[in-house]
Amino acid sequence: MNEVYEFLKKCQTYYLATVENGAPRVRPFGTIDLFEGRLYIQTGKKKDVSRQMTANPKIEISAFDGERWLRLNAAAVEDDRLSAREHMLGEYPELKSMYSADDGNTQVFYLKDAEASFFSFGGQPETVRF
Repeated sequence: MNEVYEFLKKCQTYYLATVENGAPRVRPFGTIDLFEGRLYIQTGKKKDVSRQMTANPKIEISAFDGERWLRLNAAAVEDDRLSAREHMLGEYPELKSMYSADDGNTQVFYLKDAEASFFSFGGQPETVRF
């Protein structure tokens, strides 16, 4: 899990895929956090992505660092604790102009039953599960 976290932090932007009405929806994301031994992402409850992950928690994340790419499948599980939201915003203080931990909009999800595969051109894939 730490390798996935470090990779996504290095990439800064990754692409999160959800499903809505049987169709894929992909958008850039940039928040990733390690909190209490789990990997977290953040969004706003007012966004379509929030509604999509709540209706169908199966997600996929993809990222590329210029040499290797990552494909991660997981279930996104909402953690509605204030402490989880505060931790995320502490890692991304630039978001505090749009979100606060107790605004009723900030939402964090941890990744459950994750399978992350790293790929490179000509190399063997490496898979980790957490």
